[in-house]
Amino acid sequence: MPRTLSTIGKILEKINIKGSIRREEPLSRHTTFRIGGPADLFLQPADPDELPALFALLRGEGVPVFPLGGGANILVSDRGIRGAVLDLSELRGGRRADGPGGEPRLEFLAGTPVSAACEQACRLGLSGLEFLYAMPGSVGGAVWMNARCYSRSISDVLAEVQVAEPGGDLRLHLPGPEQFDYKLSPYQGMDALILRACFRLQEGDPRAIQAAMQANRADREAKGHFLWPCAGSVWKNNRSFGEPTGRILDSLGCKGLRVGDAAVSDRHANIIVNLGQATAAQVLELMRIVETRVFEDRGYRLEREVLPVGDFPSA
Repeated sequence: MPRTLSTIGKILEKINIKGSIRREEPLSRHTTFRIGGPADLFLQPADPDELPALFALLRGEGVPVFPLGGGANILVSDRGIRGAVLDLSELRGGRRADGPGGEPRLEFLAGTPVSAACEQACRLGLSGLEFLYAMPGSVGGAVWMNARCYSRSISDVLAEVQVAEPGGDLRLHLPGPEQFDYKLSPYQGMDALILRACFRLQEGDPRAIQAAMQANRADREAKGHFLWPCAGSVWKNNRSFGEPTGRILDSLGCKGLRVGDAAVSDRHANIIVNLGQATAAQVLELMRIVETRVFEDRGYRLEREVLPVGDFPSA
């Protein structure tokens, strides 16, 4: 028996959480791609106060931990994820937490869907999160990725992040703009678990905020984000090649390319969709076909935004 599986069996009796504990949970149920094999151990806590101790227990026993929020921007292996998947999707909600001088701020638990965070800000007449609306995923995942759309990034409005360290200690991180780049954040290099994030916002007209949110959703609908299960943009779109990645792929005839039930969307060439029974292996093969076509024609090496995670033989 692999060491990880043996270790998990021994520590199950030590885990006592408010929530769900399952073995061999299919991760296709928890990703926006609707793709992914089983997790050795799937933990879905319902109390955020239990997270630091749970994280410390798993790490102390040498069990790999994969935090899961909304399941976006990832491609989980057909063979699943070894170790423990820590699903934060039940840990959601926000509160007003104004900063120095009464600066309007909202704080959210990491598992809060980004659209729910936008809607709460709108109800309170607070502007600054509209660019995230209708984007799949959670607040914690968006912070980790430094999510960006419509020329704005999470780092533009991020004030504070609370993280749990492997020993169970809590730390308040005050990120500076120099720690971020395009789709890069300091949390990608930290051995820590994002618990909460607080955002600097501005007073605004709820009607204008709502209108901006709906315009962003309509734009995403027009690009086909909701027609089939997908993980959003597959490759980074920082225009370092002179034009948007989707436009480059479209010019090379990538729309409609298909491997099994994995297909490049006919609406937007930077999106791969699951037409029904796509596997992670098929998606990964299609990604490589597109990357090879771009490199051979343009000499560019596309950088992936959708991250292969789990038990891949190679990615």
